[in-house]
Amino acid sequence: MRDILDDLTRWSEQGTDIALATVVQTWGSSPRQEGAKMAINAQGEIAGSVSGGCVESAVAEAAQQVLESGSPQLLHFGVADETAWSVGLACGGSVDVFVERMDPEQFEFIKALLIKEEPAASVTIVRGPESVVGRKLTLSMRDPSTRFGSLDSGSDDQSVELAMQVAEPSLQELAAEGLTAFVDIMPPPPTLVVVGGNQIAISLAKLAKTLDMRTVIVDPRRAFATKERFPEVDQLIQAWPSEAFENIPLTRSTAVVMLTHDPKIDQPALELALTSEAYYVGALGSKKTQAKRRARLKESGLSEANLDRLHGPVGLELGADTPDEIALSIIAEIVALRHSDNG
Repeated sequence: MRDILDDLTRWSEQGTDIALATVVQTWGSSPRQEGAKMAINAQGEIAGSVSGGCVESAVAEAAQQVLESGSPQLLHFGVADETAWSVGLACGGSVDVFVERMDPEQFEFIKALLIKEEPAASVTIVRGPESVVGRKLTLSMRDPSTRFGSLDSGSDDQSVELAMQVAEPSLQELAAEGLTAFVDIMPPPPTLVVVGGNQIAISLAKLAKTLDMRTVIVDPRRAFATKERFPEVDQLIQAWPSEAFENIPLTRSTAVVMLTHDPKIDQPALELALTSEAYYVGALGSKKTQAKRRARLKESGLSEANLDRLHGPVGLELGADTPDEIALSIIAEIVALRHSDNG
């Protein structure tokens, strides 16, 4: 939902009715995965996508029906349907899309969590008796007692349990017979923490912003960590990593890259990053440099499992030479690992 949050906020402030379409299940070569969202307002404006263009027009038409009737719809598009060719899924993919009227109060609750960059989850009944389909429970995954809404089916406690357990957005059967819910996980935005404000870092920060990653630059050297060099980063910290990392949550949505070539800076940063939840930790340097780095880290007490998490030399092997090319190889490896972990 983060990618369409600005549009939803603007439409909501204008007081227009909004339908929200969510991919709840896919098979084969479906262009987008579970959790992808598209919003359609009463004026027919669209934000986001559920298929990369394949089924948007059909979903938009259903959305207008949902806005008029107030009743949610679970749509299916696939190669076995007579509409397969017309909606563009004849390549072999199938997708289920749940379309519902967006509740303004529930949206404000979700928006508040997303703005605070808290991990959030929502559980929505998508199959079952007509009287309960569309009921939704939303909660903070940091504090499950902070929640909004109810399924009103004796399934709230189980829903919270499911939301805290599942790793990815998915359909789940509830204990109440005949009820299927979509558990939508909304993690914090992906964050890139770069230690070292060199030219590669400048290029890397620009690429990360293009991919809607939150960017943080850490460098104790004042000449490198300046607003003039990094005008668009979300956070610029002129401090040693041991101090800076106290104020940077290294979560499962965080990638950390070391670019200084200076053990006094890299070493303490790596010790903290490799023992954190950060899903990616990389360090610039040749194979010889990496061998010496691993030896120092091992001497400092890191385990082999910790060391095996280190990507070094950093980046995919692209034959990169210039700072821009090296930055591209790094961001490509970060994106590849994120999708690999999520897949």
